[in-house]
Amino acid sequence: MARSSGCEMKSTNIAPKLKVNSMANQSFFVTGALGCIGAWVVRNLVREGINVTVFDLGTDPHRLRLILTADELARVRFVAGDVTDLPLVESSMRAVGTTHIVHLAGLQVPFCKADPSLGARVNVVGTVNIFESAKRLDIKQLSYASSIAVYGLSEEYPEPVLSHDAVTKPRSHYGVYKQANEGTARIYSFDDGVSSIGLRPYIVYGPGRDQGMTSLPTKAMMAAAMGKSYHIPFGGRSAYQYADDVARIFIQAARADFQGADVFNLRSSVARMSEIVAAIEAAEPDSKGQITFDDKPLPFPEDMDDSSLVSVLGTLPHTPLDEGVAQTISIFKQALKDGRLTSDSLK
Repeated sequence: MARSSGCEMKSTNIAPKLKVNSMANQSFFVTGALGCIGAWVVRNLVREGINVTVFDLGTDPHRLRLILTADELARVRFVAGDVTDLPLVESSMRAVGTTHIVHLAGLQVPFCKADPSLGARVNVVGTVNIFESAKRLDIKQLSYASSIAVYGLSEEYPEPVLSHDAVTKPRSHYGVYKQANEGTARIYSFDDGVSSIGLRPYIVYGPGRDQGMTSLPTKAMMAAAMGKSYHIPFGGRSAYQYADDVARIFIQAARADFQGADVFNLRSSVARMSEIVAAIEAAEPDSKGQITFDDKPLPFPEDMDDSSLVSVLGTLPHTPLDEGVAQTISIFKQALKDGRLTSDSLK
């Protein structure tokens, strides 16, 4: 952690240029990088040889240790800080020569519900501080995390596939805060020329995904790696995104030569929970019959249209579901073998 409903979010992007910023001398500033997606963003950047600074209020890099080698982790610069502290955010960006920003810091749904005031400070004020710092440092493009939570219930959308400019109708404090951030991005584009691409993940899975309701399919994969049984209390059909793919899309969006502000759905694999369980059993045959679920769908629309994002970024990273599940279980098994993961991690 580093720390109004029902209105339609209109597309505000200007047609993107085709070139992508040079990778030479890039310096990435990643907020919330001790979380799941952030850890995968860091891994990808380190393996590209890019300078990367982690800005996070947390101090435990256990998700980074899960997917990076010790040598890779040693190449990461860590800055302990809170996104609600504008002077610190700006000075930290300036000190490391930031050229690109991936903003992922935020409190998740349960924490926002438990303390809405703190949730608003971290998720909304924190995002304003990122954009304000970008403006002050003359950084003209960034990517940030929105969420599927800006949408309403599935029955409120008659279309079978949800478009990225569908009416937003959040049903949680968290969703309202994410909706506010999308508005913040638009205003910084209009007023200050800070362009941005926001991304709305749904069910992200993979090593490091260990918080919130939608982390449970990943916990089932961890249980299979441990030889334990596990029950997922929901089912239905949903959009699943492998954490490594999501991270690479955030990096791709931060580098895109894009003008304006827009927010896009992520899609990747749309599957039923029975297919997730089948993929787990295929990757770890001993888990057959050990992973169960309630076939009760989540309340959000089940399928997303990502064609607008493809038109902006081009081909998107996509790991087929069975491969992503197999890779996840393989990473968990190796981490168990060398002591980076214990049975307590399943709690």
